[in-house]
Amino acid sequence: MAPISNGYQTGFGNEFASEAIAGTLPLGRNSPQRVAHGLYAEQLTGTAFTAPRHANRRSWLYRIRPAAMHGPFSPYAQPAFHNDFGDGAVSPEQLRWNPLPLPQAPTDFLDGLYTMAGNGGPAAQTGVGIHLYAANRDMRGRYFYDADGELLIVPQQGRLHIATELGVIEVEPQQIAVIPRGVRFAVSLPDGASRGYVCENFGALLRLPDLGPIGSNGLANPRDFETPNAAYEDLEGEFELIAKFQGHLWRAPIGHSPLDVVGWHGNYAPYRYDLRHFNTIGSISFDHPDPSIFLVLHSPSDTAGTSNMDFVIFPPRWLVAQDTFRPPWFHRNIASEFMGLIHGVYDAKADGFAPGGASLHNCMTGHGPDAQTFEKASAADLSQPHVIVDTMAFMFETRAVIRPTRQAFEAAHRQRDYQACWAGLRKHFVAG
Repeated sequence: MAPISNGYQTGFGNEFASEAIAGTLPLGRNSPQRVAHGLYAEQLTGTAFTAPRHANRRSWLYRIRPAAMHGPFSPYAQPAFHNDFGDGAVSPEQLRWNPLPLPQAPTDFLDGLYTMAGNGGPAAQTGVGIHLYAANRDMRGRYFYDADGELLIVPQQGRLHIATELGVIEVEPQQIAVIPRGVRFAVSLPDGASRGYVCENFGALLRLPDLGPIGSNGLANPRDFETPNAAYEDLEGEFELIAKFQGHLWRAPIGHSPLDVVGWHGNYAPYRYDLRHFNTIGSISFDHPDPSIFLVLHSPSDTAGTSNMDFVIFPPRWLVAQDTFRPPWFHRNIASEFMGLIHGVYDAKADGFAPGGASLHNCMTGHGPDAQTFEKASAADLSQPHVIVDTMAFMFETRAVIRPTRQAFEAAHRQRDYQACWAGLRKHFVAG
């Protein structure tokens, strides 16, 4: 049978319980001697067993067959998807790319992954891998899981139907999906050719940021996060299971669909979030606030106040600050920034940064608005508010340098004239 979608449960990090067949979930114990309907009990754990209760993430799955049932693994070649970020010199140059070209040959989500950059790795359990995807066919007869990190998926063109062990997630551009480390899934493409971004988080699990002086409301609201209800496939046949383990891909034959969880309960599960529900905070007096006010999710590090990875968005919003340069100012950061554009126009660039494109500004590399944007903003009438509409940009920001891969640096779609966007900035200095 095909996966059935029974809607979503709301909340972030909640203890959920869901069953596709009534009476599946046991009462009073997690692993009874005999599970209802002849199922197997299996625990999926995403944090250390002894992690503090508030940080502990695990779910109990009641499935048709245990996850251990598959054939032997052998290497699987997908040379464009990897964690080889190199160990040589990294140029401090500003980098920007046009959208990843859509494939001509039949290509599914897994084979359409293209590694752009990253740092750290799964062995150290820190850092990120940053990938693009471009695909034009469904995953057929095969399933994937990433043992190295959780996957933050950001569609830019076309919807994704993501069938996971714990249920079905549908995401469209301006929504995101997060697939936890180890969860098996398959992707189909309801709209045909699709494209987007993926951040592979090797560090601590993504969580909502603390709000501090903002108070109890603002930014992303926990109730807007949606976790799927249980759905399952009871299919037998010749399938394959693809695993990503320690930076390499492996393939194993499997005689059944691994998406066979009939019921589950816990707080380690995939989820989705609609970026259009983000409650943007901004200045109503003067100065442009730091981009931390646009933080949706972050992966904390072992240094207080410093993230392993931040996921930041720049959605539609009002600009009302007085006597202020309203777009993002010229800046250099200790953090490194990988940006993407989902929809519309980014307010700090007049042209050249297209939906599906990307830019990389590493630690202490200067960047900011291009010449055209600077001149326009400098002459704007600040007695009037300005509303930014019809846009959605985002940023993966990390504490470590983001190392571009060789294939990204040498790609035909890299804009080798990117620096020219600042060449038109004129000298305005007048002494005295």
